[in-house]
Amino acid sequence: MLEVIMFFYQLIYYLSRPQDQSRKWYLILLFLLIIYNITGGLFPDEKLSIPIITQNIIAYGSGFLTASYFPYYFYKGFDLKRLRFHAIYGVPLFLIAPFLIFFVIVYSMNGNLDFAIRYGIIVPFFYSFILLWAILRSIRLKYIEDTGRINFIEMVAIYCALIPWATLTIFAFFHVGQLAEVIMTNGGFVIITIIFITRSIKKAREEYEEFLVLRSMPNQADAFATNVQLYQLTNREVEIIQFIRQGLKYKEIGEKLFISERTVSTHVQNAFEKTKSSNKVELIHKLDQPISYAI
Repeated sequence: MLEVIMFFYQLIYYLSRPQDQSRKWYLILLFLLIIYNITGGLFPDEKLSIPIITQNIIAYGSGFLTASYFPYYFYKGFDLKRLRFHAIYGVPLFLIAPFLIFFVIVYSMNGNLDFAIRYGIIVPFFYSFILLWAILRSIRLKYIEDTGRINFIEMVAIYCALIPWATLTIFAFFHVGQLAEVIMTNGGFVIITIIFITRSIKKAREEYEEFLVLRSMPNQADAFATNVQLYQLTNREVEIIQFIRQGLKYKEIGEKLFISERTVSTHVQNAFEKTKSSNKVELIHKLDQPISYAI
């Protein structure tokens, strides 16, 4: 229930700022975890009208799917280009394919779940450790490239978050109790959530500081007027952008223009899309720059 509440809260925030791509990838991860918890809690249950084989396929499939998404989440959410092969090609070959072969096809034919577990997790077992090493190596190199140093606290946190998911195959092979498995996997997700929130706060602070610097700079009227025409911004969008430059919040802008805060947000989102900007700082910076830079 807590994860469902968190999901809708994050979804509302994302819908108000759809340019926040990192939040989108996090939302997908959260949604998959909710499905994993629901299916793991409901299945298998002989009282349900769904065949036991189908229930087991769904239950194990949600776990495989969630674990398979982790490389793509770090590839997109953390901008780790080195994970592209694993995210796009490695996961389908070494995680999804074994599941489809042994848990869907073979298990559906012979009904032997132990056989599917015994042979279906061999490849995912070894590949999960390759993935763990690849993700952590990519993050380490990303830190060095961006800042010249390693954030050891965040690195340790990511280790703790990923290890439970990397060991899912071990849980399945040794038939570890469901309670222990759920505590471990959801505990790992809690750590990822803390990392996500910490990074979001840091990013918001950096954007705000850049915005303050940008506000203190003189307005390049000629460049602004030219770029407004270039991006085909409406008069209302330009009016709102001018208020944003002054540091007004959406609610304050709405009161001045006698429109709702939601309408202000809609106009801002339209301006973001037209200028291909991801935040207010980038938007104003683009509009104030000479046309050659803006293009």
